[in-house]
Parts: sequence; structure tokens; C-alpha cells
Amino acid sequence: MRWTHGFAVAMTVLAVACRETADAPQGDVAKPELTKGVANSPGPTANAAAVSTDAFCGEHGVLEAVCTKCNPKLVAVFKAKGDWCAEHEFPESFCPICHPEQGGRPAVAVTGEEGPADGLKIRLRTRETARQAGIETAPATRSSDGASVVAVAQIAYDATRVARINARAAGVVREIHVDLGSRVQRGSPLAVIESAAVGADQAKLLALQAHLAVAESNFERTKDLEERGIIPRKDVLDSQHELAAARADLEATQKSLHLVDTKGTDGSYVLQAPFAGAVTQRTTNIGMLVDPDDMLFEVVDASWLWVEIQVREADVAAVRVGQTVLVTLEGTSEARETSGQIEYVAPALDPRTRTVLARARLANPDGALRANMYGRARILTDAATMSVVVPRDALQQARGIPVVFVKLSDTLFETRRVRVGLRHGDLVTIASGVRADELVVTQGSFLLKTEILKESIGAGCCEIEEK
Repeated sequence: MRWTHGFAVAMTVLAVACRETADAPQGDVAKPELTKGVANSPGPTANAAAVSTDAFCGEHGVLEAVCTKCNPKLVAVFKAKGDWCAEHEFPESFCPICHPEQGGRPAVAVTGEEGPADGLKIRLRTRETARQAGIETAPATRSSDGASVVAVAQIAYDATRVARINARAAGVVREIHVDLGSRVQRGSPLAVIESAAVGADQAKLLALQAHLAVAESNFERTKDLEERGIIPRKDVLDSQHELAAARADLEATQKSLHLVDTKGTDGSYVLQAPFAGAVTQRTTNIGMLVDPDDMLFEVVDASWLWVEIQVREADVAAVRVGQTVLVTLEGTSEARETSGQIEYVAPALDPRTRTVLARARLANPDGALRANMYGRARILTDAATMSVVVPRDALQQARGIPVVFVKLSDTLFETRRVRVGLRHGDLVTIASGVRADELVVTQGSFLLKTEILKESIGAGCCEIEEK
């Protein structure tokens, strides 16, 4: 592993502090580099496994904070997780009789999760250690914001702006004017197809035009003869009926050829783009025989997109059409936030996810939004509320778990599992885990994260090997 010079210095300092702590006598006030602190919330929780190594129950041979003999309320917690030795009435994972090698000490996370335990503490030996490690802090602050419903969001094409273009009549592709990704305007040619059926309709059109001319002439002649009393009225009506039929046949054939946009009389027709957009699919090549069932091109206008929001069953009552929705997407290096209005809320609940679909339309003039991008939607409701925000640099991901490090003293820091809300530029909303006015680590938080993920956490002290 390669370290930058500053980071290596900080690692070395921490290593020295760690070794000095380990060598300290029993009565020394020095503490271990990492201390597994009891979770903040009271009562028996799975985080009770995160305990200090100096709180040992000598009577029963296990750590005091997870001793089920001294704390019988913890029995239900371990039984619920299937971690229970019925014979000796201790958790199976660190039963001192079945597993003496554990020494009565559980793993850091009794919950089975990969991330660090909530409340895990990191102690640096001196203030100078923290300074050399480059640790800086900033206060968590309150931000006035509208009450909101937060849900998972996915970007999708606006179905009214997606065109899947098929062949108008069976034929052979003779020309292709666009490729995947081509920008087109309304009426732009996509391909030229030569069709025997279209050629037959064109020939039929010529015949029908001639027939119409004969029918018109015949009608005029019979009408003149009827006026002079040479033929009966019935002959005039017959010629009039024949004229109407000829006109109807001609109009039907003209409309049929108009739909395929024929060019000339060689049986070829042109496929055109119905609106401006981009070609997102092309499934044909020159020389291919195509049928009306074949989809040849897909053209998408992505200047407007849908955001589909999965609203939890518990939040549905607060969501309605017309509310503003703020969408934060993580598809780029910098989180992008855009807004729209709820246009649709489904009348039915999805039985699998227990969510209700809500949909809003988002403007996408620069094309930065892409279909199938995921993000977080915040639907603003009427009430006002206060939320806690921290700098973006304070948030770290430790084995998939979002954590923030809170400064307890100049040399002591505590790991907090947090529930993350929306991101606003350089700030992140914290739904739970951090209180306003607490100092959170910004610069140097990555270094602290590396400490809590050491494989030797269970020993209460991490040996840091510089490479």
C-alpha cells in the first residue's frame, strides 16, 4: 500500500500511540487506541456488543456489557438473532465454555452487519497526534426546511416523447440516413424502403385516377341527356353512384400512399422522424427484408423526462398532485438536484414493495439526466421543520454503512451510524445519528475510517503497519 507523505506521518504517529498504550501498566490512565463503546440508546440492543475491554465480568467470564447473567434483558436479543447456547445460557458466539478461545469477547458487530458498531470510539494519545493526522472539525448545524417525504427515485423516458418506428409496408431497405446517436429533426429521413406493395398501390392509383376521369365525364353526359329527355332519371343516378365510388377508391389509395410517404413511382417510400430527438435504437441494415411488425428505429426526445418515485405506504397520505419534488441524483461526480411537480399518484399499492408510484416531469435542457439513473426524491409538504446538516466531507462509507465521526474531546472521537437525507451542494442532511452543535470530523475522517476497519478491532487496539 502506498501512502502520501502526510498520511504516512499520521499513521506512524497513531502507531506509536497505539503501542505506547498497549505497554502502559494497568493503573495508567492511557486508553486503547480503539474503544468499543456502548451504543448511545438505552436498553438492550444488538449494539451492546460494542463494549469497552476494561469492563469485564470476572464472575461469569465474559464482557460485563454483554453478560446475560448480569443483564438478563439481553437474552431476548441474542435469542432473536439465533445466537444462543441453551446448555450454558450464554450467546453461542462467545460462550466461555463452548468457545474459550473467544475469551468471553464477542465480535464488534453482533448484528452480523459488516460495518462498524455505533458508538465505537477512537482515542488518540495526544493533541499533537490529532494535529499531525490533519484532523479538522466543523459543527453540525440546523437548517430550516419544509417538511418532506423522502423516497427512492428513478429517471425514465417520457412515454409521450418516445417513438418506435416500424416499416409501413413490407419491402427491402435500400438506404439508411441515420445511425445510433444521430440527432434528427421532425421530418428527417431515417431510411428508404423499396416495397412491391407500395408499387402496386402506385399503379392502382394511376388506374383509379383514369377511372375517375371517365366517371366524371359519364356523369356529365348522362345529366345532359336526362335534361333533354333522352334518358330516364335512373341512368343519371347510376352514373352519379359510379362517380362517387371512383372518388372514394381514389381517396383511399391516396391516403394509403400518404402514410408511407412515397417518393416517385418506383415503389419506394421514406421513413421519417416524427419529432426532434436522438436515435437510440437501429435494428436494420441495407438489404434487409422488413415487415410492418419490425421495429426499425427508436427516436427519443429527452428534453423532458419522468421521475418515478416509490412512496412508502406510511407516507402516501402526505403526497398529492401539485406538490414540489426535489430530486438528487448521484450519476455524476457532483450531486445534481433538479425540481418538478407531482403530476400523478397511483391509486393502487404495489403488493410486492408496499409502495405507491408517484410521477413528476423534469426539464432536461442540457441532457445531463439519463433514463434509469437512480437518486433520492424529496416531496415537499406544507409544514415547516428543522433538519441537521453536516459538511459533505464528514460523511464516510464504512463497508457500506454511512458513518460520521463526532469529536468528544481533543483526543477522543466516536463513530456514529447515520441515516442520510438529501445532499445540498457541500452539505448533507442527516436524518438521525448526529445532533445539532456536535462537532463532526471533516478533514481526517478517512483516516479514522481506516482505524475502525482494522482486522484487530476485537483486541481493542490496532497495530498500524506502514508500507
